[in-house]
Amino acid sequence: MKVLKYSRQRESIKASLMSRHDHPTADALYASIREEFPNISLGTVYRNLNLLVETGEIKKVNCGDGADHFDGNVSEHYHFVCRECRQIYDMVMDNLNTLSHLDSTAQEYAPGIIDSHSVLFYGTCKNCLEKNKEKGIDKPA
Repeated sequence: MKVLKYSRQRESIKASLMSRHDHPTADALYASIREEFPNISLGTVYRNLNLLVETGEIKKVNCGDGADHFDGNVSEHYHFVCRECRQIYDMVMDNLNTLSHLDSTAQEYAPGIIDSHSVLFYGTCKNCLEKNKEKGIDKPA
């Protein structure tokens, strides 16, 4: 694992990400970091996010919307992606060990060694369900 030289900008990016639970994109983090570092470039934000991912200090989440999202929570957990508002939610599940058998089951079929997995659940979040209900729409789009 890479060891990085201290950087105020990188620490600020990491601290900003750790204080959020909305799984922001690099662009969203860039907008919030610019308040503290007005001269920071988008390239610097991208570079530092990728370095933090490489060192295992943060996670990158790709939910199929064409953008990488970032998560400061590196503990084992899954994500729920709302198909309507595209919000990504953490799913902290008590019985993660019941899903841990995925690696060993998949290993039987893998053409190499599995060292991790990623699971995304898709659906409609409570907020969108409530909005649909108010509009008279009974089932998700």
